[in-house]
Amino acid sequence: MWTGAIRFGLVNVPVKLFSATAQQELSFHMLHDKDGGRIRQKRVCAVDGEEVPFEHVVKGYEVHKGQYVEISPEELARYHPKATQAIDIEDFVDLEEIDPIFYDRTYYLAPDRGAGKAYVLLLSAMLEMGKVGIAKVVMRTKQYLCAVRPIREGKGLDALALSTLLYADEVRSLKEVEAVPDDQELAPKPRELEMAKSLIDSLAAEFEPGKYKDEYRTQVLEMIEKKAKGQALVGEPEEEAPGGKVVDLMAALEASLKEAKGGERRFRAQAAKESRAQKPAGRKPAKTASKPESKRAAKKSAGK
Repeated sequence: MWTGAIRFGLVNVPVKLFSATAQQELSFHMLHDKDGGRIRQKRVCAVDGEEVPFEHVVKGYEVHKGQYVEISPEELARYHPKATQAIDIEDFVDLEEIDPIFYDRTYYLAPDRGAGKAYVLLLSAMLEMGKVGIAKVVMRTKQYLCAVRPIREGKGLDALALSTLLYADEVRSLKEVEAVPDDQELAPKPRELEMAKSLIDSLAAEFEPGKYKDEYRTQVLEMIEKKAKGQALVGEPEEEAPGGKVVDLMAALEASLKEAKGGERRFRAQAAKESRAQKPAGRKPAKTASKPESKRAAKKSAGK
């Protein structure tokens, strides 16, 4: 996608940029229900109602309601940031200092030809120190704030990644959000807190991204495939939407904790069963007489 260099101090590390993500969103087209024809959108003027050819479309910035300032491409070009083909690291910060809310999109950085040694040196130093480089980079005439950070995938797959960051004025403050509770006024009781911590602990696990699936997308694609083949669709009963009712907090915690523990016991029992099934079959133990048979044998000998 982009070729340049990571630059910090007097060090230059030539790199290439690759997209690290591919969003799997469903995309639909608008069709005419009468004949299935694709619907095309037209550029229509709000003043005279006439369709406007593309060559007569200009950019405008709304300064007041319904009032615009027209901006030409030449005027915008004056302020385009200069493309330096460099990722200029300004600071190194601790990874935990960056709240995830600031992350936008992520790209992989790979060393360009002949830069492997310098690349691995920077990667190793950042991994050992737990540091992230805060930098600026120009891509497609736009300047981005970004974080250059090491990524570990396991099995020796380590690499540098570039994550574009939101600027501070693009992140809303909690003060702007209505109904955020006051921690002091609604402080939980010690017993409630302990039960909540126990419930969280019972559900604790390592993060495995592969175990989480987009069920909605999968089901919609299956439905589309069936319709394309002319198969009849059978509707499923709708589940009641969560929320709405104020529940007894302690009762909900106790029920959730009981269910979580029950699930854990079932998981352990299943794991033990599978473990026994995998053990090689050994010599069967000698069959011993059951208690009723032993008693009958004792009575016979006494009668004799």
